[in-house]
Parts: sequence; structure tokens; C-alpha cells
Amino acid sequence: MLVSILHRVSGNGLAIAGLGVLLWWLAALADGEASYNAFAAHATAWYGRVVLVGITWAFFNHLCSGVRHLVLDIGAGYELQSNAFWSVVSPVAGVVLTVAFWAIVLFV
Repeated sequence: MLVSILHRVSGNGLAIAGLGVLLWWLAALADGEASYNAFAAHATAWYGRVVLVGITWAFFNHLCSGVRHLVLDIGAGYELQSNAFWSVVSPVAGVVLTVAFWAIVLFV
């Protein structure tokens, strides 16, 4: 149940926060250097990074959970042990992929 709730929360987060940041970024690109510098200043501040990490987590969590749901939709993975295993692996993989992504972005 928690994986399904997280799947919906992350999807809604992507739709609301992700779309908002994407539109702000595109508008800043179109409006010129001053607007883009203002966007970049907010995006690289601590609160901007928190939002970007949250959007990244929402993306990877939604991706992993979506793959799990796709497997369930084809009729596989309904065995109790298999379902319990993948319901734990799915959110953990979302966190691991988020950490790996930001480690690459910040340190490479």
C-alpha cells in the first residue's frame, strides 16, 4: 500500500512542482540573461537544491514504482514473497538512484 501511495504522491509532485520548475526555467531562457541568472540563483541556493532533489527523487521513485506496476500488470510478481521483496526494493532503488544522480551532478 505504501508503494502505491508513494507512486501517486511522486507522480503528483512531478506534475505540480516539476512542471512549475520546468516552465520557470523555460520562461527564464526565453526572457534573457537577467531572468536566467535570477532562476539560476534560486536553483543553486539551498532551498532550490532541496526542490531539485525532491523532484529528482519523485522522478526516480515514480520510475521504479512504474516498472514494478508494469510487471504486475503483465501478471507476474503476485506471489507474496516476490511482491513483498519488490515493494521494498522499489522505493529503496528510487533513493539510491537519486543519491547516485546527485553525486554525479555535484562531484563529477
